[in-house]
Amino acid sequence: MRIVELNETTKKDILTNLLKRSPDNYGEYENIVKDIVEDVHINGDKALFAYTEKFDKAKIDASNVKVTKEEIDEAYAQVDEHLLGIIRKAIVNIKEYHEKQKQYSWFDSKNNGSMLGQKVTPIEKAGVYVPGGKAVYPSSVLMNVIPAKVAGVEEIIMTTPCNSEGKVYPMTLVAANEAGVDTIYKAGGAQAIAALAYGTESIPKVDKIVGPGNIFVALAKRTVFGHVSIDSVAGPSEILVLADETANPRFIAADLLSQAEHDEMASAILITTSKELANKVSEQVEVFIEELSRTDIMRKSIDNYGYILVAKDMDEAIATANEIASEHLEIVTANPFDVMTKIKNAGTIFLGEYSSEPLGDYFAGPNHVLPTNGTAKFFSPLSVDDFIKKSSIIYYSREALEPVYKDIVDFAKSEQLTAHANSISVRFE
Repeated sequence: MRIVELNETTKKDILTNLLKRSPDNYGEYENIVKDIVEDVHINGDKALFAYTEKFDKAKIDASNVKVTKEEIDEAYAQVDEHLLGIIRKAIVNIKEYHEKQKQYSWFDSKNNGSMLGQKVTPIEKAGVYVPGGKAVYPSSVLMNVIPAKVAGVEEIIMTTPCNSEGKVYPMTLVAANEAGVDTIYKAGGAQAIAALAYGTESIPKVDKIVGPGNIFVALAKRTVFGHVSIDSVAGPSEILVLADETANPRFIAADLLSQAEHDEMASAILITTSKELANKVSEQVEVFIEELSRTDIMRKSIDNYGYILVAKDMDEAIATANEIASEHLEIVTANPFDVMTKIKNAGTIFLGEYSSEPLGDYFAGPNHVLPTNGTAKFFSPLSVDDFIKKSSIIYYSREALEPVYKDIVDFAKSEQLTAHANSISVRFE
């Protein structure tokens, strides 16, 4: 891996390079995606099935687009019992964590005859997109579905690509069934996002779309945003490790590559105060790349978006980490809890040498759907909050309104909104 002395110039260059991975920088695909979305919007199933045959080489129609109970039973028969047990353990952890995020309606009554409050209501229909391209992600099924279930979403609809034979990856179907998905459809790519956003003859319209995907899925989500809600327009995965001289270089190299194997555009960065550690990690990365599978993907990721940054002290390292605002941030220092208190921007923070990133991907409980490309400065991980909406409640009796109605009238008149003023004053004629 390239080792860079950290300063203002190198930091600026690295930030510029990382932003190249943003979906906002792939305008050449926008017109293609818009055409697909519009086609599905206008022509429904006809367009959806045509794109499925074109891109997935599968002949899907209204008779087989919906995954049947028999197909789910067949999937269970193909999934190892041991793996099924692991999925069920993970579901327990994920559910317990998200249960703590639940919000409830509240009301505040006052003696003057007024009552204010907030009514919390789950959205009615959520659409979960699950990719099926270079890799399959049953873990993403759990992370997207379980918060929706905890929130109380009435109906959860999932779309995922099938293979050329019309089959969906068995682990994906099993994870969906275990998590509580109501209906699964065989549809992928931008066309699936359009189907969820607008509805077709076979796939119902939803209120919100969540779930990861490639650049076409990301741009499609951005295209339909406003017509439906979305979780985010996510970019490629990323990890940043903050480490000092006490860190184990073998552990850090392994953790960096755990994200590099996702995608050629994934980012893996180490920021350390130790030049010796930097050299050892770089050497170990090369060893692991040759030993592990997905070598080509890891090599391209590391060559294009991998860095080892050597900072003069931990304060500079922390400041840079806050500027990068990584999706995953590991703190492997002598006192990780102290460093953690100074972190302002990160999707998930992993503390200590035994809290590696895959722990969060699969098992610990916190959501692994996280803000990328620096958006951790203003976005949060997917949560129960993403599947609820809040309505404000206002009640004033005549006795509560009378002492303040003239203030409201005067405020409205100051904005030259006489009908607003009249709506209040007419009650006290």
